[in-house]
Amino acid sequence: MASFKEKLDKNGNRIYEVQASNGRGRRVWRTFRPEPTWSKRTIQRELQKFAAELEQQLADGEVLTREETAQKAAAEAVEAAKIKTFRQYAEAVYLPEKAATLAEKTRASYTQLLEQHVFPALGHVLLPEITPAMIKALLSSLSEELAFASVTKVYAVLHNLFKAALLDDTIDRNPMDKVPRPRKSKDAALPTEHKAFTAEETRYILRCLDGEPLKWRAFILLLIDTGCRRGEACGLQWQSVDFDTNTITIERNLQYTSERGVYETLPKNGKTRVVDISSDVAALLQELRQSQLVTVRWVFTQDDSPESMHPDTPTRYSSDLANGMG
Repeated sequence: MASFKEKLDKNGNRIYEVQASNGRGRRVWRTFRPEPTWSKRTIQRELQKFAAELEQQLADGEVLTREETAQKAAAEAVEAAKIKTFRQYAEAVYLPEKAATLAEKTRASYTQLLEQHVFPALGHVLLPEITPAMIKALLSSLSEELAFASVTKVYAVLHNLFKAALLDDTIDRNPMDKVPRPRKSKDAALPTEHKAFTAEETRYILRCLDGEPLKWRAFILLLIDTGCRRGEACGLQWQSVDFDTNTITIERNLQYTSERGVYETLPKNGKTRVVDISSDVAALLQELRQSQLVTVRWVFTQDDSPESMHPDTPTRYSSDLANGMG
């Protein structure tokens, strides 16, 4: 049976404390707040309905008594304190904590790295049972299939994860303390990296772009001319282009993850910056502007859409262009 007790809340409004019991010591309390405009008859009718629903929920186990709530919380705490596998710790503790401090794109890359390269080997192993030898074996196998930079990133994530597990007392020793940072083999080929295109390379790219759509000619030349990132170029709006001074203002950076979709972040170093553009790039941008409707905000848009270009589209386009260039 249910019982009611009329009270006033701290604001002087009438409320009812409803207690439901199953007759076997299980009791729950809930507060019922009638609408100020209800009549006494309406209040009684709705109160009876509220009480009946509460009794049914208690009978069906949909609501818990205070004691049962405390017991459930204690059981969950015990379960949380149990020794976890590597995957359980990464998914329940490490990655959620990183979500508060890492950029969305970085956290997504951590998740992908663990899913593809670490979980298959160590995901099922209890965290305290992972040894330095197991980690060394994993890094050694990965070095045969991944680039050195990727193996180093795996090492960095593992080092960070085990450090976190040590600090929160999930483990009492850190196996990464005995795992040296990966080093390049002396026989490895020296990387051929370029910080910037040479004049000859730039002329070759320009020749290859001659037959490309206006949008892509403007996009690629803007990257070469300013050194801005692809996400910054995708995030460029016409209001940030000044044809009088031949400058653009980099105010945003577009990124993409499968969980969040396309979203905006701050540009490089977290600061807005003004960048000069050459007269050739300015001319291409003016031509591009004239080809669009005046209502279009974004400089570089999707095909047949006024929305901003997807930040991953330039990567696919550049790959196709490079294959065509030979």
